[in-house]
Amino acid sequence: MPQLDMPHLQSILGIFVILFVAWLFSENRRAFPWRIAIVGILLQAGIAVLLLKVPVARDALFGLNGVVTVLTEATRAGTGFVYGFIGGGPSPFPANIVDPARLTNFAFAILPLVIIISALSAILWYWRILPIIVGAMAFVLRRTLGIGGAVGLGSAATVFLGNIEGSLVVRPYLNKLTRTELFILMTTGLAVVAGTVFVVYANMLGGGCEPGAPAGSHCVLPGALGHILVASMMSLPAAIVIASIMVPGDAVTDVTARDETHKYHSTMDAMARGTEDGLKIYMQIVAMLIVTTALVAIVNAILGHVPPVDGAPLTLQRMLGWAFAPVVWLFGVPWNEAVAAGSLLGVKTILNEFIAYSQLVVLPPGTLDPRATQIMVYALCGFANFASVGILIAGFGTLIPERRDEIVPLAMRAIVSGTMASGLSGAMIGLLTFN
Repeated sequence: MPQLDMPHLQSILGIFVILFVAWLFSENRRAFPWRIAIVGILLQAGIAVLLLKVPVARDALFGLNGVVTVLTEATRAGTGFVYGFIGGGPSPFPANIVDPARLTNFAFAILPLVIIISALSAILWYWRILPIIVGAMAFVLRRTLGIGGAVGLGSAATVFLGNIEGSLVVRPYLNKLTRTELFILMTTGLAVVAGTVFVVYANMLGGGCEPGAPAGSHCVLPGALGHILVASMMSLPAAIVIASIMVPGDAVTDVTARDETHKYHSTMDAMARGTEDGLKIYMQIVAMLIVTTALVAIVNAILGHVPPVDGAPLTLQRMLGWAFAPVVWLFGVPWNEAVAAGSLLGVKTILNEFIAYSQLVVLPPGTLDPRATQIMVYALCGFANFASVGILIAGFGTLIPERRDEIVPLAMRAIVSGTMASGLSGAMIGLLTFN
């Protein structure tokens, strides 16, 4: 039987500290939701044990990584046809070129996966496959945590559709939701990542782990797609726990009518509308990458005029690492790796998880050990950043404008609760992972 050592004790401490901090931020500290907290933590651990430790479930889950290869090759076929060699098509240059991997363009060969997944998700929604999965997840949440059908359905849908799109599934009930339920939806939206980016992140983190992987690809975590799925599913009950502690109250609004928000008229209609939505997400990611990378470069250029600290230039990444090092230490990351890991968490919070994952991929070998790497993959798997809070305010403000005065302060609190929920998943996986 595996023995608990100091890193695992850190993770246990981290779980309790996260719950304690959530209680400190509570609007009513006398109304601690003991049942939701205990059952939610057990549910989170149960998801991890079932999907990562039970051989049959684990093998089935990690078998999904073949989907990454299929979708990547299918996307490359489309991008290669449209963009040629910069989209992954045949190269017109000599075969002995110094670095063939640099011929493939990230924006034209990798990111279009978002468009493919968006179109595929819409088709699966029209075929009633995704609604069945979402309904099953919502049923489990209602039975185990005792929450209402509306918030359960909306939270489960968020895992696949995103924070605003998931809430559209229960749009007729948004104005009826209690303050607690509204905050649960917001926290869930920031604690998980949408299905549209599952494969993109899996390709970034595990693209180089498969035999015959393209030159220049990286292997950060084998079975990356399975881990991204587990991370989002673990953060779902974690988000409900943290939100219920910070804004305690009733969460019992039920669903009495069938959702017609995501109604498509045909498979072709679903494909067309899914493609259009995916293109919007694609353009947002491209624009965000350009702007955030440029802003970081500007900040680092300014900090370059400051004298070196500890023999190295002062950078935004180093400052964020120092600030967030104690936080990731609580997740179970060794202290000698905490600054590097803390920098990733800081980048994820200030900028976004896409930038953080891209920086995780290019860390020098040995910067993080395998266990710390897995912890950070889970802790970074969420939309809790300031840009997403802006989207949250705009989206909910449009859907229920009569509650805007309530939405804005809740959304600002949600970046804290969403970060803690993803961190709770990181700490839990740190507790359950043994080298």
